[in-house]
Amino acid sequence: MRQATSKVGALAAGIAGAVLLVGLTAANAQSTGVAACDEFLTKYDACVGSKIPEAQRATFKTQIDQTRKAWVDMAKNPSAKATMEATCKQTMDATKASLTAYGCSF
Repeated sequence: MRQATSKVGALAAGIAGAVLLVGLTAANAQSTGVAACDEFLTKYDACVGSKIPEAQRATFKTQIDQTRKAWVDMAKNPSAKATMEATCKQTMDATKASLTAYGCSF
């Protein structure tokens, strides 16, 4: 009986952790309103969360949070928003190469 209880407890803890992770991901997933930018941010978040060693994740997350904020702010300006698609595609291409070393592909 004790073993069954500990398995249920472990399952509940795992589910709670998954729910928390989804909540954090949703909070970080603020849309820029530009498809190419949102696609890059989503792929980058997935890569960092699953491939980057834990000891280095904070650095990567800080960088992407700063990029996301800058892009969200840029998208508020209609003339800047018009150029963002190309900027985000260039950023994705440049970042792709550096993240392949971690096993990320996008």
